[in-house]
Amino acid sequence: MKNLMSVLLLSLSFNLLAEGLPDLGDESQTLISPQMERQIGEQSMFQIRASEQYLNDPEVTEYLNRLGKRLVANSSEPSQPFEFFVIDDAAINAFAMPGGFIGVNTGLIMLSQSESELASVLSHEISHVTQHHLARMISGRKYDSLAAMAAIAVAILAARDNPQAAQAGIVGAQGGLMQRQLDFTREHEKEADRIGLDLLQRSGFDPHAMPGFFERLQKATQLVEGDTPSYLRTHPLTTERVADVGNRVQSIPFKLVADSLDFHLMRARLNAMQKPPREAVSYFHSALVTQRFGDPVAQRYGLVLALLRDRQEKRAIQEFAVLHKQAPRNATIETLAGRIRQLDKKDGDVLEFYRATLKEYPTHRALIYDYALLLLQRQHYSEALTLLDEQINRDGNDATLYELQARAYTALGRHQEAHHVLSYFQILHGNLRGAIEQLELAKLAGNDYYQLSTIETELRQYREILESFGRKK
Repeated sequence: MKNLMSVLLLSLSFNLLAEGLPDLGDESQTLISPQMERQIGEQSMFQIRASEQYLNDPEVTEYLNRLGKRLVANSSEPSQPFEFFVIDDAAINAFAMPGGFIGVNTGLIMLSQSESELASVLSHEISHVTQHHLARMISGRKYDSLAAMAAIAVAILAARDNPQAAQAGIVGAQGGLMQRQLDFTREHEKEADRIGLDLLQRSGFDPHAMPGFFERLQKATQLVEGDTPSYLRTHPLTTERVADVGNRVQSIPFKLVADSLDFHLMRARLNAMQKPPREAVSYFHSALVTQRFGDPVAQRYGLVLALLRDRQEKRAIQEFAVLHKQAPRNATIETLAGRIRQLDKKDGDVLEFYRATLKEYPTHRALIYDYALLLLQRQHYSEALTLLDEQINRDGNDATLYELQARAYTALGRHQEAHHVLSYFQILHGNLRGAIEQLELAKLAGNDYYQLSTIETELRQYREILESFGRKK
């Protein structure tokens, strides 16, 4: 909890810090330290997590982070913290923000025809971060540009909802800066391609996937040079870039790299989530009957998900029985097994199933959420709190864990603690006023001295930050 608080307070107070930063020179690592880069990214993430387009799906998010961290482990900065997240948007895009925050649109995941193609995009974005391109881009500028960086990242996200409004916002925040730096950013893109290609190869993926994906990306998005204002392109995909990467891989022997089952499962999952339920059922049924559209295990997984969304529970149970026999042991499929078992109200062993499966997959986020929810439904509140405390100690930036924890505390009549942890939930969504409100309610809900002391300290800190924001305006 202490680690969480330090991260939150650093990030929330970033705008205050930015005004008082000394101009120490033109070198990016002097002007913008790695800690400051992280603060910019954290500030942006508060707003992005609160957006409706932020895909809070534990399965897809966990897969993307597992894939990304495999690449990070082979990068020049393997200890750099990274967080990979998904934007629910059919537009084909991915973007890196300062401090190791990397967003990927669902449209890009669905366009990827192999795991190596998806990894090629992540390796490119990781290289932007490890090379500190965003910091270098504003190197030598006045330090008041730092505060605008968080707004720029969020403006990129806002472009999905209202491109014209977002364009005006981006132009206002950084249009002149980006236009003046255009040639430099194209050099950044080339450098990220070169380093990303090497990273892709060292991580065991097919480097030939990068130029192939770029070519299809160029066709899919119709990004022909000169058709849009250059400063609005987060990644200018030029013919020269595609050719340069193609030339680099010519000397690398071709090696077939098999996709993981999880890659196919996540694509099927997104398909099942995004299509209307009845249409998704028809799509996956047709794919299985005609033996088209890829991996049959993933197809049946998608069918079961679609049937559940369409409330065809009996057929979903039947199809899952086939899937469980076909599929290798896999955390995502075992999580679905738990949900299928919950449909049988007489299954007295379902809690034991979760306990045993969690020992096998102790960090699988979707499994943890489902188990905690089941414990709450079965009124095993103390056991739920023990589980959630363990997970929060492992990952103190997971807002869902705090929400579940608050439900357990409320059920036990521990209202002071419930409001206290809900303040963390609000903070992680960038809602400082909401956090203060929860802390004020916590003060009124109990008289535990230790809790009250902590609450008073946090209230004072949050109010000071809120007042400082008001003075700045």
